[in-house]
Amino acid sequence: MSQLLRHHAEQVFAQEIEELIAQDTHQRPQNWKMSPWAVVTYLVGGKLQNGFAVTPKYIGQRRLMEIAVSTLTTDRALLLYGVPGTAKSIVSEHLAAAICGDSTRLIQGTAGTSEEQIRYGWNYALLLSQGPSDAALVPSPLMNAMRDGAICRIEELTRIPADVQDTLITVLSEKTMPVAELNSEVQAVRGFSVIATANNRDKGVNELSSALKRRFNTVILPVPASEDEEVRIVVQRVTEMGRALELPAEVPALKEIRRVVQIFRELRNGHTEDGRSKVKTPSGTLSSAEAISVLTNGMSLAAHFGDGELRADDIASAMIGTIVQDPVQDAVVFGEYLDTIVKERSGWADLYRALRERV
Repeated sequence: MSQLLRHHAEQVFAQEIEELIAQDTHQRPQNWKMSPWAVVTYLVGGKLQNGFAVTPKYIGQRRLMEIAVSTLTTDRALLLYGVPGTAKSIVSEHLAAAICGDSTRLIQGTAGTSEEQIRYGWNYALLLSQGPSDAALVPSPLMNAMRDGAICRIEELTRIPADVQDTLITVLSEKTMPVAELNSEVQAVRGFSVIATANNRDKGVNELSSALKRRFNTVILPVPASEDEEVRIVVQRVTEMGRALELPAEVPALKEIRRVVQIFRELRNGHTEDGRSKVKTPSGTLSSAEAISVLTNGMSLAAHFGDGELRADDIASAMIGTIVQDPVQDAVVFGEYLDTIVKERSGWADLYRALRERV
């Protein structure tokens, strides 16, 4: 296991899950590992009665997590919606890990996702030799979740073609999946639900039908409300990533993290943090996820090609490719931001020079 690049949430936070289950005295829905209260505590963090500290997996409004978890106790599916980089996939994974102890029942939505990938397929060698049978049937993660009374995750639902999306309607409304070839059906066991994610940048690609929308409760995950909140998110994730990747570099100083976050927030929002100056926005998303990537890449540069301490040059090298995605338009926008905003800031001369050399 130590050789794996990334572990599942239920593996990384196994001790926290065990402690929460042991200390949980609240009512648990059937086939849930822990109560809704414990699931929310696992997500947002807190201290248990025995003093055990649960780390936050989602930094934001607790009420949003309460709404998401309460949805999963009903007969409605959950749709996590928002701009890219707002932790939709992370929340989805941790919800499944806490509720059923298994976050791996996953369908990745793409333009090529077929109905068979959502419903079921066939082992064609057995199908040809024996004809349709239970042995020849290849269940999808959705069918397995129905049988086990567990959570199935569907990533990027709006990237799936509309006619394939509608395959979910019968499953979500009737809680059954007909298998016409066997003249049978699979009925969902209590505890079954679906958590789907979608981002608003894909609006209009394959919008959900009104019939399918009605089967979901939608929770919109917002971008961090304040700079301090976003800094907390980035600090936590950069620390985790550095540890997981075993980067031989120090975790960036808070000053460096705050500078990266501030640049991303200002370019994303179209104005400086104090609201005094407007700035043009580049074409990229510039979410917290991109800020985390910039700092992690900078740590790698510092570790393997420097002295292990993250410096302005490392940050600039990692930042340019994230912000300047259009080599013409974004370069002009970012260059103007550097000359009018960054250049004038006290203590930012090193970062300005490093960035300006590359734009």
